[in-house]
Amino acid sequence: MKRGKRRGKARGSGTLAADFTRGMVATGLLTAVQDRWVTGAEPPAPRTILRHGLQGGAALAAASVAADALRNRDYARLALAVTAGAAGVVMIEHLLNPAEEPPQERPKHEDPHG
Repeated sequence: MKRGKRRGKARGSGTLAADFTRGMVATGLLTAVQDRWVTGAEPPAPRTILRHGLQGGAALAAASVAADALRNRDYARLALAVTAGAAGVVMIEHLLNPAEEPPQERPKHEDPHG
């Protein structure tokens, strides 16, 4: 009986970091290699590989927590995991893929048609 408890506890420790790492490596590799042999395709920028990798890691870690919470019928934890995962993906997108510079303002006397 103790052996099962101990094994379960050891399995639970560090798995979130392991899941994040698995997701990060898998998604980063997919981004780096996908469409590589398509004619005229350029390799993705290192920043894109990093962004997609981090987002994949955050998504997989959140999904693992959500699946565990669902199995245990802990719906508050499930909602928190999904919310935190979505927030992490959006935050990474915002930090590593900044919006383009805003368009130059038109002079006030010019109408939208020129």
